[in-house]
Amino acid sequence: MKRLNLALAAAVVAAATAVPATSAWAQAQQYMPVLSYRTGPYAPNGVPIADGIVDYLKLVNERGGINGVKLLIEECETQYDTARSVECYERLKNKNGGATVVQPWSTGATFALTEKAPTDKISLVTLGYGRSESADGLIFKWNFPLAGNYWVGADAIVQAIGKREGGLDKLKGKKIALIYHDSPYGKEPIPLLQERAKMQGFDLQLLPVAAPGVEQKATWLQIRKDRPDYVIMWGFGVMNSTALKEAQATGYPRDKMYGSWWAGAEPDTRDVGEAAKGYNAVALQNSADHNAKVAKEAIEKLYAKGKGTAASKDEVGDVLWLRGAMSSMVVVEGIRAAQERFGKGKVMNGDQVRWGLENLNLTQAKLDALGFGGVLRPLSTSCKDHMGSYWARIATWDGKQWKISSDWIQADEQILNPMIKSHAAKYAAEKKITPRDAADCEK
Repeated sequence: MKRLNLALAAAVVAAATAVPATSAWAQAQQYMPVLSYRTGPYAPNGVPIADGIVDYLKLVNERGGINGVKLLIEECETQYDTARSVECYERLKNKNGGATVVQPWSTGATFALTEKAPTDKISLVTLGYGRSESADGLIFKWNFPLAGNYWVGADAIVQAIGKREGGLDKLKGKKIALIYHDSPYGKEPIPLLQERAKMQGFDLQLLPVAAPGVEQKATWLQIRKDRPDYVIMWGFGVMNSTALKEAQATGYPRDKMYGSWWAGAEPDTRDVGEAAKGYNAVALQNSADHNAKVAKEAIEKLYAKGKGTAASKDEVGDVLWLRGAMSSMVVVEGIRAAQERFGKGKVMNGDQVRWGLENLNLTQAKLDALGFGGVLRPLSTSCKDHMGSYWARIATWDGKQWKISSDWIQADEQILNPMIKSHAAKYAAEKKITPRDAADCEK
């Protein structure tokens, strides 16, 4: 109840700070619709994500905008529901001069919006989620799974397990169970894990869990019976904490569990506390970092002046707040890149923003200047590559907080790239899409 009240309070704050769409101020701004879920079963995860998204956009305005162009922020509540997400998209896409980029914040919503985006000329930025094959920009012109897709995350987990065993060849004959959210999100890592199982010779067990994931008794009875060597958990929301509690009750060692990067944040482990100690999760490059320059700047320029979005400044720098801020940052830098070509200080249209997103070049110097030095690695995109990075790390819960526990891990491009191309080609054939050529890449 306390979390729900906090979520509702945050939503009220966000609504109160919105600028009326009819104001003269709004007309000259770059419109930034925000699809968020501050209520519903996934609110404990959705609230800090939305807070990070909105805080960074506010911070850009505090810095003076994008070459002087301020951002008009408007949230729409989806409750992490695909139909509601599509409804929000349709309601907002033509407001205030038109949306140019939308972050669906749901893999199901991304699937639903992928066919709408080309007609509407709206880029879909899906930082660490969405369709894994949409990294192929020659087929998915308007999709941007920036910083890493689910196949990157799954491959990093397999590599981490392999290193722990003394080499990937040592995985032969091992049992690895995938407990996954029975949704498009949960099914995303399966092709990669099946490919790795063939290559490395481990036995892959697939165990779906119905949303929202509060009922897992049968799943963990199966785990207790089969005793897999490792468990990979592709969960979200209450499913994650439930799984950790069931692992404790079953006696399955938490240090043999590896979660996706949507199963490795404070809401997933805080209530479990010491019982979750040793649990691992792949990090979308970053984990929690309260000392990150961008977190400190947000506290100084927003929270110290009563302009922060979160209910407490203590959230700033948490895993999901930082991820939301990362996602807004790459969108803003896509718009900035577009301005470099099409006119500094001007509001960009859909085609221009898409061009900017596929010509990102976030160097270490740029990341340092933006406050993200140490949070993520340099990232660059192209017409062909709409993802821009194959790197991840492992984080481990120490009983009280998340800490990075591995070196950087690079997903194997010799495995991923052929998979991306083959799955994208299949989608293109189904939808009768002609791949882009060199001329189209210049547009």
